[in-house]
Amino acid sequence: MAHRFDAIIVGAGQAGPALANRLTAAGRTVAIVERHLVGGTCVNTGCKPTKTLIASAYAARLAQRGAEYGIGIGPVSINMPTVAARARKVILDSRKDSEDWLASMPGLTLIRGHARFTGPRRLEVNGESIEAAQVFLNVGGRANVPDFQGIDEVDYLTNSTIIPLESVPEHLVIVGGSYIGLEFAQMYRRFGARVTVVERGPRLVQREDEDVSEEIRAFLEDEGIEVRTRAVCITLAKHPEGVSVGVDCAEGSPEVIGTHVLLAVGRRPNTEDLGLDKAGIEVDEHGYIEVDDRLATTAEGVWAMGDCNGKGAFTHTAWNDYEIVAANLLDGEERKVSNRIPGYALYVDPPLGRVGLTETQARESGRPLLVSKRPMTSVGRAVEKGETHGFMKIVADAETKKILGAAILGTGGDEAIHGIIDMMNADASIGTLQWAVPIHPTVSELIPTMLGDLVPISRTAG
Repeated sequence: MAHRFDAIIVGAGQAGPALANRLTAAGRTVAIVERHLVGGTCVNTGCKPTKTLIASAYAARLAQRGAEYGIGIGPVSINMPTVAARARKVILDSRKDSEDWLASMPGLTLIRGHARFTGPRRLEVNGESIEAAQVFLNVGGRANVPDFQGIDEVDYLTNSTIIPLESVPEHLVIVGGSYIGLEFAQMYRRFGARVTVVERGPRLVQREDEDVSEEIRAFLEDEGIEVRTRAVCITLAKHPEGVSVGVDCAEGSPEVIGTHVLLAVGRRPNTEDLGLDKAGIEVDEHGYIEVDDRLATTAEGVWAMGDCNGKGAFTHTAWNDYEIVAANLLDGEERKVSNRIPGYALYVDPPLGRVGLTETQARESGRPLLVSKRPMTSVGRAVEKGETHGFMKIVADAETKKILGAAILGTGGDEAIHGIIDMMNADASIGTLQWAVPIHPTVSELIPTMLGDLVPISRTAG
C-alpha cells in the first residue's frame, strides 16, 4: 500500500525546497525526494562554487596587475588547494543551510533515493510506493556529453568534475565557447594554465549579438586564451601529454594537444529515467518536460519546475517557476511564464548583463527601432577602475518608446542591468528612466544618458 502525502516534490534544487516551505506552511503534508545532493546544481556544481572560483581568479588578476595601480606585492602565486577549499566550503555551507531549512519544516518528509513513476501521481522510491494529489518535478539537468569520436577513450572533465581540482592544468582545452566554457577558460587562464577554447560555430556565445561576441573574444585573447572557431568536426584521442583534440577548422593546426579537456557543450535534463510515460507526462525531442504557461505538464496534477522544463536554464528562472506555481495554487493568482522578461548574465570579467531582445532579434521583428551604444572607455567608473573593456547597448521600440532589450558588457554589468530589467517589468517608457537622477560615479548613471542618445537604427546600421 502506498504512503500518501498531500504533495510530492521530486528534486531538492532551487525550486523544490521553496515550494515545500509554502506547502507545509499551508498545512500540507509533503514528501521531497532527492537522489543525490540537496541544493541542486546551483549549490553543488553551479553558481555557488563557480562564482567562488571566479572571485579567486579575479583576485589573482588584480594582484597580477598591481603595478598598474601603483601597488607592489612581489611575485603572484596560486595556491590551488586553498582555492578549491574555498569553493568546497561554500558548497558544504550552502547545502547544510538547505538541509537545515528542510528539517525545520513541519509536515515535511525528506526521502533519499531515486523516484520513478509507476502510474499517475504514484512513484516508487527505494522499493516503497508513495502517492499524492499533486506532484512537482524539479529534477534539474546535467552536462551534455556529445558522441564525439574517441569520447570513450579519454578522461574528460565536465562543469561538475572540474570544480574540486586542486592543481592547475598545464594546458586546458575547453570544447564549447559559450557561457560555462568561457567562465572556466578565463578562470583557469588567470590561475596560470594555458587555455584553448574550441567552438564549432563561427563565433563565441552565438546567441548574443556579433559585436558582443567579438568584444568577449578580444579581451579573452588579450589575456592569452587561444580561441579556435568553426571547428566543424571534433575528435578526441589519448596522447602522451594527455589528450589530443582534433579540430577541423579553416585556420590553425588541425590538432590541439592538452593535458586536460573540459566538455562545455550544453546541458541535458534529468528526465530519461523517471518513468514519465507511465504517468502520461510528455517530453520534447530533447527530453525536456512539456509544460503549459502555468508550468502544468500533460498529466493532471503534475507540474515541472526548473531546468527540466526547458523554460529557463538559470537559478533565477527556477525560483520564478516556484513563485508562479505557488502563487497560482496557493494565492489564487494567474501567473504565467510568458509574462517573464528574460534576463541573465555571463560571468566572464568584465561580465555581460543581458535582458530582453538582442539587437539582432529586434531587427528580425521588423519594427522601427531606436538604438544607443556607448563604449566603456567613455564610462567614468570603468576608467577609474582601470577596467574599460566592453560597451553598453540599449534597443527600444521607436513607436511605443519602450525598451526591448539591453546588453551591458563591462565592469558591474551584471548589477547595472537591473535598472533596465526593472523598467521593462514596470512597462515604463524610456522617458521615465531618462529623467531619473542616478548616483555618480557609477556604471548605472550612464543609462539615462544613453536613453537620451537613442537614434533610429538605420543611422547606426553597419
